[in-house]
Amino acid sequence: MSAARAWAEQRLGYVFADAQLLDLALTHRSASARNNERLEFLGDAVLGAVIARAIYERRPDAGEGLLSRIRSRLVRGETLAEIAAETGLGTLVRLGSGEARTGGHQRTSILSNALEAVLGAVWLDGGSAAAERVILALYAARLAVLPTDDELTDPKTRLQEWLQGQGLAPPAYAVSAVAGAAHAQTFEVSCTITALGLAFGGHGASRRLAEQDAAARALAQLLGASP
Repeated sequence: MSAARAWAEQRLGYVFADAQLLDLALTHRSASARNNERLEFLGDAVLGAVIARAIYERRPDAGEGLLSRIRSRLVRGETLAEIAAETGLGTLVRLGSGEARTGGHQRTSILSNALEAVLGAVWLDGGSAAAERVILALYAARLAVLPTDDELTDPKTRLQEWLQGQGLAPPAYAVSAVAGAAHAQTFEVSCTITALGLAFGGHGASRRLAEQDAAARALAQLLGASP
């Protein structure tokens, strides 16, 4: 049995009848002209439908807007890459030499796309019921603790709204340092609230994530100190 089929059985609980579909799902475009992009397209659609139904059933109190935000959080690339990493999918993706040398097996976009492609392959191989079982199993822990509306509003937005509510200008963000290789950079940023004479640092794997981290630190202090 191939490593890929063994992985599918152990980590997905699914046995492929057509092993070639799984192999295709694990082939990045850098490795072959015949790659996983079409399966990724299918997997994205299947995943969205299954997750939409799952959160619809689990959150009967939620309106359309909140349901959409929850779904977006669950199917975004970062979440898919986390699940892919948890299952060990990255080691199985077939990459071209250039992508492999630059850390492609850990890249968020490659991991998330490969997982969607695998889900598309399951759907083609075993049908919608099989795909739904696999998706619900992969998402079990996340579906058990769905985010609240407050948790879905990013820290930068919440900080700006809080400052506006106090009649204050929005914060200013600036990158203070960038470290690491191109495929594994770490960003350091500052979040300055001039009107209050405060500045907060944040770090993350991208400028956006670092700014969110700094904003979250600012909120923690401001809300903790506010009545």
